[in-house]
Amino acid sequence: MPAERLTIIGAGLAGSLLAALLARRGHQVDLFERYPDPRRQTIPAGRSINLALAERGRGALDHAGLLERVERFALPMAGRMLHDAHGETRLQRYGQRADEVIWSVHRGHLNQALLDAAEEQGVSIHFDRRLSEADFDARRLVFQDRHTQLHHHEFDLVIGCDGAGSTLRQAMQREINLGVSEQALGHGYLELSIPPDSQGAFRMDPEALHIWPRGGFMMIALPNPDASFTCTLFLENDGQPGFKQLQQPADMRAFLQQQFPDAVALMPNLDRELNEHPVGFLGTLYVDRWVLDDRAVLLGDAAHAIVPFHGQGMNAAFEDTVALDRLLAEDLDRARALQTFHQTRKPNADAIAAMALDNYLEMRDRVRDPRFHLQKALEWELEKALPGRFIPRYAMVMFHPEIPYAEALARGNQQTRLLEELTTGCDRLEDIELDRAIARAESVLGVE
Repeated sequence: MPAERLTIIGAGLAGSLLAALLARRGHQVDLFERYPDPRRQTIPAGRSINLALAERGRGALDHAGLLERVERFALPMAGRMLHDAHGETRLQRYGQRADEVIWSVHRGHLNQALLDAAEEQGVSIHFDRRLSEADFDARRLVFQDRHTQLHHHEFDLVIGCDGAGSTLRQAMQREINLGVSEQALGHGYLELSIPPDSQGAFRMDPEALHIWPRGGFMMIALPNPDASFTCTLFLENDGQPGFKQLQQPADMRAFLQQQFPDAVALMPNLDRELNEHPVGFLGTLYVDRWVLDDRAVLLGDAAHAIVPFHGQGMNAAFEDTVALDRLLAEDLDRARALQTFHQTRKPNADAIAAMALDNYLEMRDRVRDPRFHLQKALEWELEKALPGRFIPRYAMVMFHPEIPYAEALARGNQQTRLLEELTTGCDRLEDIELDRAIARAESVLGVE
């Protein structure tokens, strides 16, 4: 495709990666970001939420030639370490193979690495530039800096990677009805931390994602390369308990001490963090139309923001960038390429949104149910007996990027019904006749 002036709004993870990919193909790429350069700023406390990098995201980074660079500060997590109310722990592995792990990455460090990569590809990055106006007919944008000075910019194609509150999406919405809706979860999040011990070592197992499931709420912790853990409390806003009920730091401390005493014992900075860290919003964004003919397109959170409970928001956005990069290179008709992008990615975005919401119930509640663990054990037996045919839904999402999200959702629902049928009336794996279970699975799933 002839080199064009491609403009990206939002220099976060998706925007920076996409900029690097498109510039690598010879396009003139301008990347605009409303905030200052994060490589020269302190990352705001309480807003990072560590990210889970799975195979879909790793594949996108590999496509960009950046995987090795990111792996230097990514930590592998082999499973969920479940902490019960008595402080006892239990490791639930993510998969059966040693390479079935997910990777903990710090959002700020990843963003910095992707910005560096974009600059290396010749991308012009403009920080402190907030989109103020968009004239799609004239293909002109107006940006405003912190001093309210206006900056004009012309484009051939503008791409919105500016998050759930996308200003480009709002501008597109004034041109056509995009069908935008937001579903608030009714739960928020509060970020805390567990620092290294006095010897600079991890205070908990660093090769696991730690979860304290408590039914209607939970806390998680992901490891960092500096031997700290980033912890996140997920809790209803108006519930009993809820964030509104626990607004006073002393009340929140008492609640945390009651529910997560083993974690609180590892949090020397808790009182300061309770005073300084804000409560974040959680919700799902649905957008029916992502494209304005051949002039504008949305991707990532600007098109399909989801709750973080499957660790797939970033991974899905990275899949978007690779899909758009390839389609723009393959189809000289830009409008058709953009429509194809929307038509192929939208069903998968809806599917991962649904699975992310469901995984919240699993993480905070179902993991405490012995029947859940029985079904997990049977899943593994069926996976071993029917390789490639029976794949647990979690594995399809996290470890099998060749399986689209929509297919993973459909297959997962079918397999869940099968597992419920096969475990009815059973308390242990030994109670299940595996040969009959395998035969039943073959008849339901079909044999390749």
